[in-house]
Amino acid sequence: MAERTRGSIRARVRAEMIDEIKDAARRQLAEGGANLSLRAIAREMNMVSSAIYRYFASRDELLTALILDAYNALGEAAEQAGASVRDRDDHLGRWLAVARGVRAWATASPHEYALIYGSPVPGYEAPQDTVEPSIRPVVVLGAILEDAHDAGRLTTKGIQRPVPDLLPELAQIAAYIAPGVSEAVMARALIAWTELFGAISFELFGRFKNTITDLAAWYEHQARDMAAYLGLTAR
Repeated sequence: MAERTRGSIRARVRAEMIDEIKDAARRQLAEGGANLSLRAIAREMNMVSSAIYRYFASRDELLTALILDAYNALGEAAEQAGASVRDRDDHLGRWLAVARGVRAWATASPHEYALIYGSPVPGYEAPQDTVEPSIRPVVVLGAILEDAHDAGRLTTKGIQRPVPDLLPELAQIAAYIAPGVSEAVMARALIAWTELFGAISFELFGRFKNTITDLAAWYEHQARDMAAYLGLTAR
């Protein structure tokens, strides 16, 4: 029992130290972008630089931990926003709730958003285990699309069929994100998702400066426009 207690204490202390290192790294993100320096983090924490390597073997390993945290935090925000709409048949309401939830997280955590949706970090290649967390918001939006389709409430009139070369890829995406949805609808969904995240990026990276002042209202307009583009209508 005593040995187990000592092991639990060591594990807790290690977890706390990892959290402190990641917090220091996030402060670096806010000050200088993704060009992290383990030596600078060690100085801030009054540690010798070699001590950092007991917790993270390299800068890339620390970056991966931060990226996973950011993806999962964004995914959780999207999932909670979608779940907040009690009427599950209100597909438009669910779409708008998720869109707002994604923007709310991004504007509250702009540096973490920039880490996962900004410029690639030179010399860094994200490992495979970042893929699943990265698509959590898209899975939530895909479920809304699938539910609307299954309920016969997805307007598809006038949707143009994609060129044949795109069909296999779109079918594969649909099979994972929204089974039963056609390739044509999935093509529109990808455009809509790109629009939403592009709108957030434009906002956070200052691309609307001297152009749009009410950024929340403009984003709301885009989210509704994309819902209409997908055929999601009000009850």
